[in-house]
Amino acid sequence: MQLAYWLCDNYLKDPLATLIVENTHLHILPSMNPDGFALRRRGNANNVDLNRDFPDQFFPLNDDIKHRQPETRAIMNWIKQEHFTASASLHGGALVANYPWDGSRDTRKQYYGCPDDKTFRYMASVYSQSHYNMSLSKEFEGGITNGALWYPIYGGMQDWNYIHGGCFELTLEISDVKWPKASELLVIWKQNKLSMLNLVASLVKTGVHGRIFAADTGRPIPGSLMVKGIDSKINASGTFGNYHRMLAPGQSYEVVASMEGFRPKRTHIMLGREAMNLDFILDPYGALKGAKPLRNDCGCSCNDDGGSNKPFLLREAYLWLYLLVLFFLLALYLLFRRRMASRLVAQRHPPPKRPVAV
Repeated sequence: MQLAYWLCDNYLKDPLATLIVENTHLHILPSMNPDGFALRRRGNANNVDLNRDFPDQFFPLNDDIKHRQPETRAIMNWIKQEHFTASASLHGGALVANYPWDGSRDTRKQYYGCPDDKTFRYMASVYSQSHYNMSLSKEFEGGITNGALWYPIYGGMQDWNYIHGGCFELTLEISDVKWPKASELLVIWKQNKLSMLNLVASLVKTGVHGRIFAADTGRPIPGSLMVKGIDSKINASGTFGNYHRMLAPGQSYEVVASMEGFRPKRTHIMLGREAMNLDFILDPYGALKGAKPLRNDCGCSCNDDGGSNKPFLLREAYLWLYLLVLFFLLALYLLFRRRMASRLVAQRHPPPKRPVAV
């Protein structure tokens, strides 16, 4: 709640607050388990631990929607409806930023990274390094941990959000005290304030985002985006065709946009410290190949054949030809003006007659 108050109070006053308010749709859920919170226990009113109640990727837990808790169903519907880029779940009892996977296939306690392990480590480090002492932890190197390495859980929200919602979720343990006193909450807020703000701001400043269009209609389409070497895809929204793909900065990536009925298009990008805008225009099958170039701000040619950039080069050749013709015409005009000016001067000031011997 303090995060919400601070953003509202400091919009247009603080640059970080202004960046977040103007560039993100930030949703804040005060408590996923209000009944359990009131009862001071993990379980809800039915005494079910909600963070073990989600469908699990490794074991067939909670697959029957009839047996799932109403809070769990509400969260699942919310995640799918809002099309979140990332999320963070706040917990107590430790001081560490936890990232997927939360469990492993053989249930052993071990490091079990997800396809976007590098990106999650980056996001967790943004939070930890911004905290006043989380990164100094003696138990967790850098103040971050892989969930399966720390202690495996199954049926958790973190993994489900990432797999089924394309939502990059961190589980943030923000206090060593499981049930802190009310008088300590403002202290905990101050200790985590910059971490929360920088994590949200990193969603604006990191990764690749843009829109996907159909070449024949020019309308946005709900295509999907893949990154070569990362077995995870995200879907663009159905209304605007927009997407935002979190990626760790400072690396090169091959990004592929695709949709059923259209030719996929790909491009190589070098992602710096700032986010990159990358729009795709997909040609439907049956259309002329390369009829529409991919628009981007990375200065690279992007076509579905992986290397052909003939449409781009042809357009560039026409541009140079146009400039040469324009330069030639300008030169002729200046030469004409110069000759006309010389004639006018000659008429107004004729040269003196020289004496001639006869």
